[in-house]
Amino acid sequence: MIATQRRCPPLRAAGIGVKQTDWRHDSSTSPLAQAKERVTIFDLWRHFRYDGDPVRRNPARSPFRPDKYPSFSITRDGQAFHDFATGDKGDVVTFWARATGLPLSDACKSFIAYAGTGRSNIIPITRITPPAEASPTERQKPSLPPMQRGDHKQLQVLALFRDLSVEGLHLADERGLLHFATFHNLSAWIVTDSERVNAQARRMDGGPWQHLDNPAKAYTLPGCWASWPLGITEAKDFPVIALVEGAPDLLAAHHFIWAEERERNVAAVGITGATMNIHANALPQFAGKRVRILPHLDEAGQAAARRWTEQLESAGADVDCFDLSGVLTVSSERVGDLNDLTQLDADAFESERELWEVLP
Repeated sequence: MIATQRRCPPLRAAGIGVKQTDWRHDSSTSPLAQAKERVTIFDLWRHFRYDGDPVRRNPARSPFRPDKYPSFSITRDGQAFHDFATGDKGDVVTFWARATGLPLSDACKSFIAYAGTGRSNIIPITRITPPAEASPTERQKPSLPPMQRGDHKQLQVLALFRDLSVEGLHLADERGLLHFATFHNLSAWIVTDSERVNAQARRMDGGPWQHLDNPAKAYTLPGCWASWPLGITEAKDFPVIALVEGAPDLLAAHHFIWAEERERNVAAVGITGATMNIHANALPQFAGKRVRILPHLDEAGQAAARRWTEQLESAGADVDCFDLSGVLTVSSERVGDLNDLTQLDADAFESERELWEVLP
């Protein structure tokens, strides 16, 4: 059954736990611990006259490296920092060491002195300004085949093949994420976005690409940034993001957006494979968003969900992660991904009222 009801069967909470870094400060009475109690990273940020006001939901550019896209945040209590593009993090003393360029042992001594007087003669390292160059998303773009928007017949064929609504595919088409092309002499559908740095092609007949050394149904075009989240630029004005794995689930997410009448406030974004981390240049665009990850149920999909959750929370997104465990399709097979969910048995849909909403 293609689920075209206004409200469609959603997911049940998986409760994937994400390890949180504990930045509680030292409770001892040493001079260093006392200095940490008196001085926060916000104090040091102002002392060194760095630009911006870096909090988790409003990151600034790192003062310690070229950072074209803001990626540096400080916890609300001012006791820890995190550069989510590089993974560098630490406490107020680590920040002092980074800013002054001193070895940690010397940094501890000078930090204690600064905490006692509020003054320091140490000149901070020069802030590194990123070079004036084109955005990485404007360089080294892969060569894509000539593409066009799908006509109604193409959308109907694809909708029937993938068990999706034509209306959902129209939405993906209107948002610039679904395209059609003749590729290697075969009719294909392609997911890409306005950045044109990542694109994945699939045959309309569902067959594998035989020109590949290891024939596969999904073909990420040569030169692509496979870790670029498709649709993140298009999600700029949407408060909610449905983050999915793979091209079929990207289309399925648009199906559910349409079916639940959430076109105004939900965008679909797709990572083309479970082995990918979210590209560092894209992470800042998730800041302040409500993100629901809808992963595959296999081991790789669950591992990806944990990694993406950690990345997104570091970037300042509000994240939850759902799975489809125990849900059955009309053919009594276990649902393994979001696209499978469109085949939910009608009786199951009616009886399982708690499964009536996919989107937050």
